[in-house]
Amino acid sequence: MINELRNLVKNSTEEEVKSLLFQMFLRIQMVEETEQYSEGQLVIDMKKSYSDFLNHKKNQANIDKNSHYKAVHIVFSDSPAGSLRIVLKEMGLQVEEKVITFSDIFSVGPVWRLHEKTGLSNRYEWLKNHINIDDEILDNYQDEFNKTISEINAIPIDAPIFIWFGENAHEQTALRYVLYLLREKTNDIFVMDATSKYKNQFATLETDSFPLHTGEISSDKLRLVYEKNRKSNSLTPKEREKFEKEWEQLSTNEEVLRIWENKDILSVNETYYDDYIINTARKIHFERKNNEFIKSARLIGEVMGYLNQYIGDQFFEYRVRHLIVNGIFKIKGVPKAMRYYSVKLR
Repeated sequence: MINELRNLVKNSTEEEVKSLLFQMFLRIQMVEETEQYSEGQLVIDMKKSYSDFLNHKKNQANIDKNSHYKAVHIVFSDSPAGSLRIVLKEMGLQVEEKVITFSDIFSVGPVWRLHEKTGLSNRYEWLKNHINIDDEILDNYQDEFNKTISEINAIPIDAPIFIWFGENAHEQTALRYVLYLLREKTNDIFVMDATSKYKNQFATLETDSFPLHTGEISSDKLRLVYEKNRKSNSLTPKEREKFEKEWEQLSTNEEVLRIWENKDILSVNETYYDDYIINTARKIHFERKNNEFIKSARLIGEVMGYLNQYIGDQFFEYRVRHLIVNGIFKIKGVPKAMRYYSVKLR
């Protein structure tokens, strides 16, 4: 057992060891300086840290064992991940090509120093305090995020990497973040702008609606996009450096909302869409010819239906709750989730 622990520490990164040591020192200091934190609680927390670290290294070892694939795809939502896995299965590539998924929405919430531990903790705290998220998802948020990073770090050096994204702030932000994480890797990296390639391959009329993000592309169309573009040129060192620098700049910003405008990521104040939400509610009242309560899910659906951005309903639900607190809306029901309450303008 002692040899196993010695090997565990030996095979850990300097960052992992420093993080573990910091947690230990911090808790010992809390015992000495505060009466609320007892030695009994210290023992409980230390045991949990030990268990969590063992599980983390075990998962990392399992990832390393399964690193025999010939190509890697990185996507930024569960929906495109599912579609891409269908594509790879249909092409007979499900064993050779691996899909790594970031189950998050990067247009919302802080990305300040997200490539560091402190940045991830900051993002987690903001989500916990502002967004209605299922408790189980929230409890596992940081572990799942770190697990995805471990998968990226474990990509074999000879495996080409395909990063899928679209013309929206969510995937564009995530693209730059991941390319920064990959900055030390020498792998060939291919960027798959799925929504733009979709428009080029399947364009018909100007009035046709096109997918806003990769998750809106059906698996059959996604397969055609992949088949046509899988042998395109990889990013040059200069192109990679450009994306990395853009991430460095983006990660200094403390705004919690990003939009995609004129082919650029703009960080805006979280109140950016408040007037739009209010005007949408006013429009619904006008169409109904009354001032009765509107289901919040109905209001948010209307807001998102006419918006050419990929932000997600959870952020808009957060802003509706903020407008309730500020006295703009009256509420009926309990705001534990959008389906449980209704609002109307005062």
